[in-house]
Amino acid sequence: MDFNSLRKHMKLFNFEALRTDCDNFFEGVIFQQELDKLTLQLKNIMGEPVFPSKNRLPHKVQETVNGFGGIMPGQTLYYKVSETDSILAMLWPWKDGQRTTIKIIQQNNQQNN
Repeated sequence: MDFNSLRKHMKLFNFEALRTDCDNFFEGVIFQQELDKLTLQLKNIMGEPVFPSKNRLPHKVQETVNGFGGIMPGQTLYYKVSETDSILAMLWPWKDGQRTTIKIIQQNNQQNN
């Protein structure tokens, strides 16, 4: 898993707006017609979403998610962890049904221990 390659993959999609694109955080607004392709790409890279799920989020993941606005019903969260870092991808659909905000966050696990 490599955050920079994930960011490069995201830039191949048609975004209405790229809000943030830096070393450990990516945020953009994507059109609905691109969402299925983006979701498939996230599943290929990060696996199945951890939210929604019947399982509770681990406390460490919940704290991180809360720091970026939390996660609510109707939203989706992908999470992947390695020895060195964690990556979260959060999808927040808009009420207009036409757009979704995506936030991808990388955290260094060494700093969190």
